[in-house]
Amino acid sequence: MPKAVVPGSFDPVTRGHADVISRAAAIFDDVVVAVLVNEAKATLFGPEERLDMLRQSLGPASNVTVTSFSGLLVDFCRAEAATVIVKGVRSPADLDAELQMAQLNRHLSAVETVLLPASPELSYISSSRIKEIARLDGDVSDQVSPYVWRRLQEKLAGVD
Repeated sequence: MPKAVVPGSFDPVTRGHADVISRAAAIFDDVVVAVLVNEAKATLFGPEERLDMLRQSLGPASNVTVTSFSGLLVDFCRAEAATVIVKGVRSPADLDAELQMAQLNRHLSAVETVLLPASPELSYISSSRIKEIARLDGDVSDQVSPYVWRRLQEKLAGVD
C-alpha cells in the first residue's frame, strides 16, 4: 500500500481534520500528517503548537506520524517517498480548488491525490470559522478536541 501525506496548516486542527486523517489511516499503511510552515501566511498558532495540538488530538496511531514542512508539497512527498496526497473536501468550492491543485501536483511529479468527502456532520467546520467564532467568545468546543479548545481559549486570552 502506498505511503500517503495529509497536508494542511491545521491552525487549529479540527474534528473535521481528525476525521479525514483517521479515514486515511484506515486506507493507507503509512500516513504522514504534514503541517505547512509558511512564514508569509499569518497563523494564530506557531508550527510547534500546531504539531503539539495534532499529536494530542489524534492520539496514538501506529501508522500515523506528524511532522512539518516548508516549500513545495511535491518535494516533501518525494523526500518522504510518499506517492499519494490525501485532502478532505467540504464543498464544491473545495472540490474545484483541490482538483486544480491535484492536477498541478501530478504534472510536477508522479504523486496522485485522493479527495475524501467530508463527513456530513463535520462538513461545515473550518479552522478559519472556528477562530473567528472563538475570537467573538463563541463556543466551538464541539468542533475541536478538548485540548485544542483549551489552547484556543488560552491563545485568545493572551496566555502562553
